[in-house]
Amino acid sequence: MLYLNSDHFMLKPFLATIHCEPSWQWKKRDKPIPNYDLFYVWAGEGTVVLNGKPYNVEKGHCFLFKPGDETTATHNPQNPLVLTYIHFDITEPFQLVPSGHRVFKNSITFESLLTQYVRLFLVQAFGAKIEAQLILKQLMIHLLREERGQEKQMTNTSNKLLETIREIANYIQQNPGSPHTINSLAERANLSQRYFSQNFKQVIGHTVKSYIVYSRIKRAEHLLLFTGLTVTEVADALGYNNIHFFSRQFKKYTGKNPSEIR
Repeated sequence: MLYLNSDHFMLKPFLATIHCEPSWQWKKRDKPIPNYDLFYVWAGEGTVVLNGKPYNVEKGHCFLFKPGDETTATHNPQNPLVLTYIHFDITEPFQLVPSGHRVFKNSITFESLLTQYVRLFLVQAFGAKIEAQLILKQLMIHLLREERGQEKQMTNTSNKLLETIREIANYIQQNPGSPHTINSLAERANLSQRYFSQNFKQVIGHTVKSYIVYSRIKRAEHLLLFTGLTVTEVADALGYNNIHFFSRQFKKYTGKNPSEIR
């Protein structure tokens, strides 16, 4: 996308900045996404599932959904999402395309461009199409720049640390029902809690707590589908003392109740 002429961006009449209602959820479509969708979170908290992988989202999280992606989303009714979405297509093959998920540490410029893009279509400004195509290319450049910056950081992280963090992630996946804590996992990695937490999120893309929950829910899906265990038995096996809490957490990550999966 970096090398595309801005004229190659095909604008779609599907864009908005919205304050989601408490009951809002993004259900799975009958068909995958047919075009590109830039999706940015301004506020609130929720979970977006992209091609089977859940992301706990809050301010600064940005997705670039691509044609063929499978997506669902839910949010916390007590802290609803505020988001901008922009659909578009391209007319020429691209050489560089941003990854599907990015978290902005400094989002001021990106948010300014998003606001300007949406405003163009609200006021029907002169030359709106040409300016919108230019802004859209700038948005893609910002995503790629943010991605390259993270890759540079990752390169500077020692191979030993990467191996340690990945070993811990694998340990969590293999033992989802164990009573993991940040402290116990940091001790296993022989790192301080703060340093371990920071690097775990950088390497794995989840906080330690969200990855523990993610691993438990993925294991719960497998058990419900293939073992014949009841919802209560699955909750017990994965360390949940409260079946109602387990059910709420399961639905938050999958969009379905455990009983529906079973």
